[in-house]
Amino acid sequence: MTALSDPPASAPWWSDYRTVQHIRMLHVDLTPDDNREAEAARWLDGDELIRMKRFKVGRPRTQYALCRSALRACLCRTLGCRNSDLSFGYGKFGKPFAIVSGRQNPVSFNVTHSGQHGLIAVAERCRLGIDAEIRRDDRDFDAIGERVYGENEQSALKVCAGAAKLGLFYRLWTMKEALIKAIGTGFSLSPSGFEVPHEMLHGARAGLFRFPHMPECAWRVETLGEGRFAAAIAFELPENALSSATRATD
Repeated sequence: MTALSDPPASAPWWSDYRTVQHIRMLHVDLTPDDNREAEAARWLDGDELIRMKRFKVGRPRTQYALCRSALRACLCRTLGCRNSDLSFGYGKFGKPFAIVSGRQNPVSFNVTHSGQHGLIAVAERCRLGIDAEIRRDDRDFDAIGERVYGENEQSALKVCAGAAKLGLFYRLWTMKEALIKAIGTGFSLSPSGFEVPHEMLHGARAGLFRFPHMPECAWRVETLGEGRFAAAIAFELPENALSSATRATD
């Protein structure tokens, strides 16, 4: 690998965002900026630069460069490694994993971006997924809901209107997307095949979840939404953490 300089712990386009239990999250400012993109490219390896240059449209290229450089900075800080020792591999469904000095590392991470906002989540030895979405009011929420939501979710969506419908649609979408990303199978798992925790359908900020096809694994889902975007995180829980997690959602 080409020797790479080490990115700083912080830069103008990323900053610490939030911590949920043991998971650290960054916010990435994806406002287009040629100087930032050029600086970010200095911290990417050869494979990443090739991947970045495949994006012919400006926004996807900017999103990739700025998010990837922020991810590298966060992983180097978490793992205590040099940037030149860090590379990435990819699983069956395209989910990346970290390689440090030629060996796969068990650190977990996930990246999402929408519009001018990106979020990165990093934790040690914990399957996780994160999703963020800019809320748009120019969609047929009921029609989309019939394809991607379960029966109870569709019913809840149909009785809402206006801002309430907009908010619920994106709460559901980001929770489902975070869960699918956490399990790492992509959309080979249909989002209509499972429903979010019942209490979260009715406004709770967090809940416990089990996929119908793998009930032995428990997950915590938490909404992170704010005025700028809707967002959610999902992460696997060890069995000995279930009782405390249950208390945290009450």
